[in-house]
Amino acid sequence: MSEQSADGSLESVHFQNFRVLRDTVLPLTRFTLIVGPNGSGKSTAIQALEIAGGGNPINRDRAASAGLPENAEIKVTLKWRATKWHAETSLRWGRSGWGGRTLKQTHATPAFTDWPATERALDAKLNSLRSYSLNANAVAEQVGLAPQMELTNTGAGLAGVLDRLRDEAPERFEALNAELARWLPEFDRILFATPERGHRIFLLRTSDEQHAIPADDLSQGTVLSLAMLTLAYLPTPPSIVCLEEPDRGIHPRLLRDVRDALYRLSFPEEYGEDREPVQVIATTHSPYLLDLFRDHPEQIVIAEKTGTEARFERLSDRPDVEEILHDTPLGEAWYSGVLGGVPIER
Repeated sequence: MSEQSADGSLESVHFQNFRVLRDTVLPLTRFTLIVGPNGSGKSTAIQALEIAGGGNPINRDRAASAGLPENAEIKVTLKWRATKWHAETSLRWGRSGWGGRTLKQTHATPAFTDWPATERALDAKLNSLRSYSLNANAVAEQVGLAPQMELTNTGAGLAGVLDRLRDEAPERFEALNAELARWLPEFDRILFATPERGHRIFLLRTSDEQHAIPADDLSQGTVLSLAMLTLAYLPTPPSIVCLEEPDRGIHPRLLRDVRDALYRLSFPEEYGEDREPVQVIATTHSPYLLDLFRDHPEQIVIAEKTGTEARFERLSDRPDVEEILHDTPLGEAWYSGVLGGVPIER
């Protein structure tokens, strides 16, 4: 799987004095899986990316690391890399509070001449960033129809997104139905109903007796699986997707399919898709999901916490990575503390 993108991608994020991330770098590839215990900075990193993508910035008091002096700067730096140029997007909180988002070019080859167009493209890419922490109840809700419907952070709006997909990209909608039937053989099709004027709900039809089961009567794992699949089959997905615990509520037998859905976003060329790759940053606590990435240690980042400070380390950068991969399943190595990722008291 190639890790390069023609128009540039995020190479890393450097955190300085941002909450529990006092001074650490989160390395990124097209797909990155962050594994670590509660409080180790996984959600904090995604929160910073949400702010970079145009989300509401938190105030200085909430952004600051514990015990940070009043005159110390808080900074999050996103580093972009392409063949002909490098750039940085910076978020800053000064003594007086939020200092905004800035973008600057840090390197360019003589052949590179169009920074204004690249600047606009990078701003557009960041502004399209979407972060998801899917909630089954929200995913199953009926929706009021509106133009250009998207999934919200919790997955609400799925019925409208599927309705739009059926109308605007029917071939993709049919491919999604086929993949859903492979994931969940008890169902064979997505259906829709109008509970009241201007509203939609989705239903799933059973394979055997062709019963239509409303979304709010389906299991949590079923509706969460459908939300994940829908993201993977969007014709124009966000440029950057952050997913908190995509394995949450989903049966372990489906985790390989979840991984493949995420890979479909990040490596479209491997699935016969002609579109730009999506940079995916996912978090997990699951040793079962982690095991599925043992052949790609460059995609795994271990989050560790010592006292009140957390840091990130790419698995492939560890000097003992070969020994770890040879001796034990990754999930077992992490769960037992061999990989790190277990909170340490100072």
